[in-house]
Parts: sequence; C-alpha cells; structure tokens
Amino acid sequence: MSTKFLQVSKEEFDPELAHKSFRKAVNGAGAIVAFTGLVRGEGQDDLTLTLSHYPDFTEAEITKITQRAEERWPLIGWHIIHRVGPMTAGEPIVFVATASAHRRAAFEAADFIMDYLKSEAPFWKSETIDGKQNWIEPRGQDISDKKRWSL
Repeated sequence: MSTKFLQVSKEEFDPELAHKSFRKAVNGAGAIVAFTGLVRGEGQDDLTLTLSHYPDFTEAEITKITQRAEERWPLIGWHIIHRVGPMTAGEPIVFVATASAHRRAAFEAADFIMDYLKSEAPFWKSETIDGKQNWIEPRGQDISDKKRWSL
C-alpha cells in the first residue's frame, strides 16, 4: 500500500481496517492522526444523505489540497477515503489519516485537510427526509474553520 492513498467511492468502508492498513504503510512514523466522519441523524430511519461528484475533477482537487498539506507539514503519508452516493445515518462518510514524525504536524495536517473537505471539496450534498430533498451548503463554521489556514 502506498503512503499516499485517495479513494472516492460508493462502497461503504471500514475505518478501523483503513487505519490498520495506513499504520502498516507508514511503519516508523512517530504520530498518526485519524478522523472518521459519520452521517449525522442517528435514529432517523427516513434520512438519506447523497453526495454527487465529477470523479476526475473531485479527485484532482483533493490531491491538490494534500499537496498543499505536504508543503506545510513534514508528512510521511496520508490516507483519504470519501464516500459518494446515498448513505444513511451512522455510516462512515469520510476517513482522513495523516502521519508524521511528530504529533503536531499530523494533527494540523489532518485538521487542514478536513476543513478543506467540509468547505471546498467539489461534492454536491443533499439530504432526503420524509421524501423531501434539501441541498446542503457548507455551514458558516466550516468556512470560518478553513480561514484559520490562510496566510
């Protein structure tokens, strides 16, 4: 497995397995930070979150942000899995892991990548509850979180 891994897929994934694979790939790292995002709305059986994207474009844009992370922090590797298509409450939607020799770089790089994914990554999100579809825009908090990284 490569120490740089990006997967955008309709398939459900196992975050624990992703973490284990990444840990093996970055053998010798001093720190790994891993984040798993879940579809909110636990207990809402009628909730469906759907993400759409343009595959080549989305993956190219996410790769650009990982390159920016690598320019800012001394990363040993990164691993990103992002779901698209329909999902229900409680399912994993995103997994981001970063590895570095030291914890601060791993923490900050993972946070940086997640802030980008939440606010700018080219995904189109909608939720359907009780048969009614609503488009979802980034929250104000997502935008302000991303601003922390501006130079």
